[in-house]
Amino acid sequence: MLRPHPAVLRRLVDEYEALAAAEAARGPAELNPRARDLAYTLCVSTGTRDVRRALEAAHQWLATAPAPARDTALPATGQRMPAAEPA
Repeated sequence: MLRPHPAVLRRLVDEYEALAAAEAARGPAELNPRARDLAYTLCVSTGTRDVRRALEAAHQWLATAPAPARDTALPATGQRMPAAEPA
């Protein structure tokens, strides 16, 4: 199974957990659309069908992932990577 880049997975987990914590503090309500999207993406990224299992898998993978090198950092979510120059 392919695994997402650790930096991408870390951003997904961090953003989902921050949104889930903020929503839990507000009380029971429908999950906001961004949190639903993140839950879906985490499930797809980890090959699971439940966000709790996806988070467990993501945390396990991140615990064993090598530390990212400084020059291999990915752009922030929502930003596009620069286009490759023609050869």
